[in-house]
Amino acid sequence: MINKLVDIVQNFLLSIGVYAPIISCLLIIIESIVPLLPLCLFITINFLFFGKLIGFLISWIFTCIGCIISYFISRKNVKFNHFKNKKNTEILNKVIKNINNIRIEVLTLIVALPFTPAFLINIAAGISKMDFKKFLISILIGKIFMVYFWGFIGTGLIESLHNPIILIKISIILITSYLISYIVKKIVKL
Repeated sequence: MINKLVDIVQNFLLSIGVYAPIISCLLIIIESIVPLLPLCLFITINFLFFGKLIGFLISWIFTCIGCIISYFISRKNVKFNHFKNKKNTEILNKVIKNINNIRIEVLTLIVALPFTPAFLINIAAGISKMDFKKFLISILIGKIFMVYFWGFIGTGLIESLHNPIILIKISIILITSYLISYIVKKIVKL
């Protein structure tokens, strides 16, 4: 079933030709601004369609562009409807308080973790008036690991249809990365 779905997606992307990378890039940028879309799915599609190197580069570049756009939107004090309720406002204020004095190494680590809410980090960094150079360096370095992680997981899940041992390895990697993300978020108090 998943192979059939992959074939359908690849045939669709092939049928739209040059628009395939444009649509993929736009979806990745939109995901960085509106976190309702599955970034891991878009990265997997890029890896499958364009190959691991080109798919990685496209995903990484446009994930970084999306984060930068989100940063500047929040820097311009655009109101986010997602943070209108009290609980979400408290979470954002907590992240802003903790991100103000965060070291670049720690921010890069947080950005690199696959289960960190990147949308929240982008907004908090923009609202807190974090230096753009510090934010940019963290995004450019951290997103390398995050994009590769989701590309590996996504393509590995498809390969696991032919080799179930890969599914066990992917499950271990996902659980480990989730636990590491959780521990780092607790230590950094995000």
